[in-house]
Amino acid sequence: MNNVGNNIKIFRELKNFSQEYMATELGLSQPSYARIESGKTVPKVDRLQQIASILEVDLSTLLNTTNSFHFIFNAAANQSGYIKNQTIKNIDVEVIRKIIQEELEKKGTL
Repeated sequence: MNNVGNNIKIFRELKNFSQEYMATELGLSQPSYARIESGKTVPKVDRLQQIASILEVDLSTLLNTTNSFHFIFNAAANQSGYIKNQTIKNIDVEVIRKIIQEELEKKGTL
């Protein structure tokens, strides 16, 4: 079952951020931050907003527990055809990285 902590972990990994980096940015210890990702600590909305800001995602994305994400890349990339919008179910970080890399390679931007 997907939860907010898992969503945070997924997007942290997509950004290649370490737990230590996130903890430092949030003014927390790494073990305290790890409890957020594991679901042992449920952060308040203001802390979730901080996390969303660091990860550059909407708060609603972190709160999405449907296990389905719709990735919309910036308008310039969409209009120029670099990356198409995709819905990904049962999200897997490596699958997402592969999809992004393949799309960029198709357009010769990698």
